Amino acid sequence: MDKILVIEDDINVRDNILDLLAGEGYKLLSAENGRIGWQLAQVEMPDLIICDVTMPELDGYGVLKLLRQNPTTATTPFMFLTAKSDKTDFRQGMEMGADDYLIKPFTRGELLAAIACRLAKQNTIHQETQKKLDNLRNSIALSLPHEMRTPLNGILGFSQILMDESDYLDAHSVREMAESIYFSGERLLRLIQNFLLYAELEIVSTNPQQLQALQSKTTKFPTISLLNIITEKAQEVGRAGDLQIDLYPCCVKISAEKIAKIVEELIDNALKFSPAGTLIQVKSKVINNMLVLSFMDLGRGMTGTQIAELGAYRQFERKLYEQQGSGLGLTIVKRLVQLHGGQLKIHSQPHQLTLVEVILPCREEEHYHQKALIVEQTTDNTEDCKSKMMVSD
Repeated sequence: MDKILVIEDDINVRDNILDLLAGEGYKLLSAENGRIGWQLAQVEMPDLIICDVTMPELDGYGVLKLLRQNPTTATTPFMFLTAKSDKTDFRQGMEMGADDYLIKPFTRGELLAAIACRLAKQNTIHQETQKKLDNLRNSIALSLPHEMRTPLNGILGFSQILMDESDYLDAHSVREMAESIYFSGERLLRLIQNFLLYAELEIVSTNPQQLQALQSKTTKFPTISLLNIITEKAQEVGRAGDLQIDLYPCCVKISAEKIAKIVEELIDNALKFSPAGTLIQVKSKVINNMLVLSFMDLGRGMTGTQIAELGAYRQFERKLYEQQGSGLGLTIVKRLVQLHGGQLKIHSQPHQLTLVEVILPCREEEHYHQKALIVEQTTDNTEDCKSKMMVSD
């Protein structure tokens, strides 16, 4: 049974609405002014609020503003009742988050139709949200146990050997097992962090205040730490000579922590899914106040269907390849970019070329237009390859 709160200071109008809706089977609540109505909404959590605009103590706009500031009532369907028909009044209410307007006087049919429409739309939203949550639970239930079990088996297995055979193992064997335990622990930690981050982003996406705080951050791009992430990742797998980096400076509208996560995941994928000795390009440019950060590799790639179905906790063609991972990294990147008002574009020809583009709002700053910084790094590659890192002016 849907619960409807009616906030109306005119007792005759309020009673008429309540009498009309009582015969339709709704559970009803009422308040004679905005202050009482706002307080009642936070306690009772109605499925729909019908509110007059002009009221003493707290008018309808004030009620709506307070409701939208509270995460628990921020998405509650809200319908204004007003005797005003000026477009300015409509615009003000809709910009504040009202879902509908009814002009007094209105007919029984108009009121019931408007209520049915709002409740049906909200029910659809709830169903979609529940579907996403169910998919999320199923994905976690299927993926997380396996993903955690693999590094845990390594940790438990090698630590058991160290405990049981410590008197018979030489120093080299002990070191090898300790390294395996350490790397398994690192992998498990990153897996847990990614699962927690993804869950956090999903929560932020439904909270206007948290989303606004997330989007308020800016970072001077590129930072030294970003360059270090790229080069250190490549050095870890002996591929520093495969890198070609050319980054254009700007002020990007995202926190340093979040842009670092994006860069970490994308360079990790490029290294993991392309053969050693093949080129990996990391470039950026600014077009119409948007940073376009691209990662190009000549590896496995993805089909159009796989790109379209990109989702959490899925690694495509897992049975065919050796690389471990939940496939969550790319989904985290996509979600981060979306929440910051950007886009993630993937262009790929399987086994030929993959180009991943992160597009984020930014602004150029005059002090960035300075002499280009070029750092050449000689690797111990037998062909004496050089990886060029460049900040373009």
